[in-house]
Amino acid sequence: MPPLWIVVGCLQVLLKWTTCQEISTLTFPDSFLFGAATSAYQIEGAWNEDGKGESRWDYIVHNTNFILDGSTGDVACDSYHKYQDDIAALKELGVNYYRFSISWPRLLPNGFANEVNPAGIEYYNNLIDGLLAEGIEPWVTMYHWDIPNLIYYLGSWNNAEIVDYITELADLAFQHFGDRVKTWITINEPLTFCAHFPNATVTLYGQTVPVGITEYLCGHNVLRAHTKIYRLYQLKYKNSQGGRISLALNAEYGIPETDSEEDIAAAKRKMDFELGWFLNPLVYGDYPRTMIDYIRNYSALQGYPVTRLPIFTLTERVQIKGAYDFIAINHYTSAIISDNSSLVLDASYENDDGLDAKKDPSWEGSAASWLAVYPEGFRQLLVYIKENYNDPEIAVTEQGYADEPDTINDTRRINYYQTYLSEALKAIHEDGVKLTAYTAWSLLDNFEWNSGYSVRFGLYHVDFEDDNRTRTPKESAEFYKKVIATRCLVDSCD
Repeated sequence: MPPLWIVVGCLQVLLKWTTCQEISTLTFPDSFLFGAATSAYQIEGAWNEDGKGESRWDYIVHNTNFILDGSTGDVACDSYHKYQDDIAALKELGVNYYRFSISWPRLLPNGFANEVNPAGIEYYNNLIDGLLAEGIEPWVTMYHWDIPNLIYYLGSWNNAEIVDYITELADLAFQHFGDRVKTWITINEPLTFCAHFPNATVTLYGQTVPVGITEYLCGHNVLRAHTKIYRLYQLKYKNSQGGRISLALNAEYGIPETDSEEDIAAAKRKMDFELGWFLNPLVYGDYPRTMIDYIRNYSALQGYPVTRLPIFTLTERVQIKGAYDFIAINHYTSAIISDNSSLVLDASYENDDGLDAKKDPSWEGSAASWLAVYPEGFRQLLVYIKENYNDPEIAVTEQGYADEPDTINDTRRINYYQTYLSEALKAIHEDGVKLTAYTAWSLLDNFEWNSGYSVRFGLYHVDFEDDNRTRTPKESAEFYKKVIATRCLVDSCD
């Protein structure tokens, strides 16, 4: 008779919960790090307390109908007041590190360095010190989408001056926290806020957005900003603080729909337009050749006098190349890709890659429409990075599963983590991928952007109807705790 975990997995097929996938009995190396993640706006609350300024998301939730359930992050998990409860949950899990973000307007209320909020400095000092007291390393993200509203009105990421604005924030963070923080993420998921968010405002809410231009200006300034922060750290702080820095990129893995040359090429273009957009400049000094060519050619056919993709100066290319200490990747799902490059559509990032993407209907879904379960794609993505980007050290900085509110016995989340981590083990042991860390998204149920509280990613349930915002561990928390303690995904490992 096969092991119990295989029987359970195969029985779940009948319930359409998962695929019957053999779980690896290999173990994670002793040096491998496990963590959990959150972001400031999604958990902190205290949106207008103790000198904090208004972020763009504060404005959105109070002045638009963008949030599907009409909720806000005004209180969220109330982590501004209950950060010690978060630390207790992290200690209970046994994680090696906690990835959290600092709120730009909590440190700099109007977005600029002329006004520093002492209460914001104190809050993050208390959080960092509390983590270290429990043996938990802080991994700090400087920007996780909560741009100060005043900076937004100056053009946000389309304004080249934002490079200086966010570098001032980074310099402040290095000054106050860098003696204890040794792992930094400058910016989280530029693909999402540069490309997917503008498209959502057009598709869902009919807003007028200069798509086809704004995406690439945004991405260009993200890379320039990350590079300036990285070079600042190397020059001013590296010798004394000894930290490391990366940029958190998100990517699906593209699977050709057929074995035709066209679909295979389209799947590669997806990787170039999604991951390569940001990673190619960091590793090789410029955008992927396919991205340069496709956007230039489509721009000409659409009547633009020059390409819509900005061009780096020679100095910028030299500075950007190598501006990372490891590769930070967020990955949740994959996609089936087919070619449509013969069509000349309206200018937009969504059209410029010349492909169609969809989910395989046989993949298990989730409470988030965009997240379908395909563990094999995770391993394939890790191998793709190894083979195409000089075999780097990789840290997974987000991965997780969305389910319905108030699900405590979250069997599907356990299955997701078990199968995806199994693929990670195969990538490490069989493919030689230098994967060194894994971060579960997320520690807590939280405010999931335009979905509000209608979907949940947490290892810990948060009662948003309770003024105390009580945290309750889900079954997945117990599973993850066991994985961390044993470095093993099943009851008995090799």
